[in-house]
Amino acid sequence: MASNTVSFDIPDPMKRKLDQLSRMTKRDASTLVREALADYLQRQDEQAAVIDEALRSADDGQFVSHDAMSEWLESWGSAEEKLPPKIDVVKARR
Repeated sequence: MASNTVSFDIPDPMKRKLDQLSRMTKRDASTLVREALADYLQRQDEQAAVIDEALRSADDGQFVSHDAMSEWLESWGSAEEKLPPKIDVVKARR
């Protein structure tokens, strides 16, 4: 795999934490940064895919009702926390 060098500035406290983690894990800082960047990019790709799917559903007129969403949100942090609601409103496209 081809490799490229990237240079960027980071604040001193972040650099100290990176150096500390490097010493603790006995792994070089470049490897830690590369892994962190790969993880970040993967999460961004996943988030973009979820947003794209939600936009497609909305374009198709598929939504979660206010009541279903409110019920779910109100359950957060309780012993009876609910699963995210499913689409329960379908509107014809114009």
